[in-house]
Amino acid sequence: MGYMANLIVEGRVVLIVGGGEIASRKVEDLLAAKARVTLVAPEVCEKIEDLADRIQLYRRPYESGDIGNAFIVIAATDDEQLNAAVSRDCAARNVLVNVVDRPALCTFTVPATVHRGDLTIAIATNGRCPALASILREELEGRYGEEYGELVERFAQLRREMMSQGCNGAQIRAKLASMYTLESHNEPRPQGSGPREQCTAP
Repeated sequence: MGYMANLIVEGRVVLIVGGGEIASRKVEDLLAAKARVTLVAPEVCEKIEDLADRIQLYRRPYESGDIGNAFIVIAATDDEQLNAAVSRDCAARNVLVNVVDRPALCTFTVPATVHRGDLTIAIATNGRCPALASILREELEGRYGEEYGELVERFAQLRREMMSQGCNGAQIRAKLASMYTLESHNEPRPQGSGPREQCTAP
């Protein structure tokens, strides 16, 4: 069983090896996360061509030195020997690597995710069955709409206000839990996002 984490890649170099459709989806996701993407591949698909002005693109075969100062590396090729070489090179440099659909070669896997503003719901199968994770993601996308991104903003504001009043963690959680119950049952909520009662500092 893996340990789920949320990598902050904003402003960090991420290396992608491979130029196909899977690689293009990784590029799009990483650019959305504001990573500095470097991609190495002799040939690239049309989608990557369209993104070429937003990434560092090297149109040539992978070399071990390409890892350089990469924060993480993703290998997305159908060349098993190349994938294994990328994995070995990363292991030698203590760099996290994901080899698409090859969990034995990975030091991290990428979950299927649902994004609603700052809310991210992740579904992982430890790389054993990405298709199931995708099915569950589609189910969750229907269940959790864009309003959940707005909910994060409101709850974050309320949390800040309660912390400024000296509320402790248990008090904040209880308040948010009661408000979420109202939200989930579509019941009217009180006007204003701040708590009406004063908290007692621990």
